[in-house]
Amino acid sequence: MIVVAVTGASGVVYGKRLLEVLKDMGEETALVVTDPAKIILKYELEIEEEEMKELASEYYNPKDLTSSINSGSFQFKSMVIVPCTMKTLSAIANGYANNAVTRAADVTLKERRNLVIVPRETPLRSVHLENMLRVSQEGGIILPAMPGFYHNPENIAEIVDFVVGKILDVLGIENQLFKRWHGELE
Repeated sequence: MIVVAVTGASGVVYGKRLLEVLKDMGEETALVVTDPAKIILKYELEIEEEEMKELASEYYNPKDLTSSINSGSFQFKSMVIVPCTMKTLSAIANGYANNAVTRAADVTLKERRNLVIVPRETPLRSVHLENMLRVSQEGGIILPAMPGFYHNPENIAEIVDFVVGKILDVLGIENQLFKRWHGELE
């Protein structure tokens, strides 16, 4: 199982697309959508939280600290926070597990599982970089939503797929979401 958390940063399209791809691959997912993310889903994608829930195997309330994903005894492979707000990153970096997202991330790190954080903020302050470094030093993977362009994307969907493909790569899940670099231009 892969825990997918969607927080209130711009770029919720990355979380939605990741869920779509994982569902198509038959991967089990546990979804958490924060209250600010629900607002961004409406604004950026014109969808409700219910549409996201349909893409996941399980759904957890972000305010429920007693849910199974918040325990080290619950078995899941990885957690992806996409997009990740700087507030959520700060909480994780500083061990402030005040909701289901930050507590599950805390569990992921302490159990030495894969934690992938996809920040979508720019520009970055020094404290943002320090928090990313702190999480990275504990084994988390910082994968900013920075698409490459060597694959000559023709639309936004291909740009989104590049970032989602990179997330799958670090999770060790084979995918063909983007054209990979093979050396010199053809």
